[in-house]
Amino acid sequence: MTIQLPVTTPLIELRHVTKTIGDGIETTLVRDINLAIQPGEFVAVTGPSGSGKSSLLYLLGLLDVPTSGEVLMQGHHVPANDETARARLRLKLLGFVFQFHFLLTEFSALMNVMLPMRALGEISEHDMKERAMKLLASLGLEAHAHKLPGQLSGGQRQRVAIARALANGPQVILADEPTGNLDTASSDQVLSVLRHLVDDTKRSIVMVTHDLQLAARADRQLRIVDGRIVT
Repeated sequence: MTIQLPVTTPLIELRHVTKTIGDGIETTLVRDINLAIQPGEFVAVTGPSGSGKSSLLYLLGLLDVPTSGEVLMQGHHVPANDETARARLRLKLLGFVFQFHFLLTEFSALMNVMLPMRALGEISEHDMKERAMKLLASLGLEAHAHKLPGQLSGGQRQRVAIARALANGPQVILADEPTGNLDTASSDQVLSVLRHLVDDTKRSIVMVTHDLQLAARADRQLRIVDGRIVT
């Protein structure tokens, strides 16, 4: 008797995606990429500087559009020429964490976490504050909710950035060198948070990193060289 395993639809899929830039003299950032991000997996992307790691992440995150090929979200084609639809998908389904936290310095940690919820506009102000406080508390930051970013340590600021990325309940977190600006202890703390999100909340994470030790903590490792996935 053959047991049929359930087939899951990838959360994000790239089919033969190529991205080039430049007029006249073109530069290819990623070349003929086929990649599927499944629910509940932690994927690390490594490779030399300039190999196309961040370009790949921006394509997965709908922050950029391919020159050729197709991007699918939950099995549905994402239109390259409809930025309004792409922005809505980013707000609802994706969260972003970067090397530099990009918190608004004049806003408290709480207000920074509420920003994506305000942009989406689906819940009340009261519910936004309640959700933001719960997210900060889950990351050990409840006591720092009303502090400005300048009053927080680097690791605390990055955890606020993670809380902000989680604000709208995304299914995928895209992280570009999330520990690249942190000391070893803070890096370990941030990676533990990301690992917890996969293991306990079944979110998917795609993390670009130059640190092979950090990459080893992911479920799957991809290496990019000259715009191509080689492993």
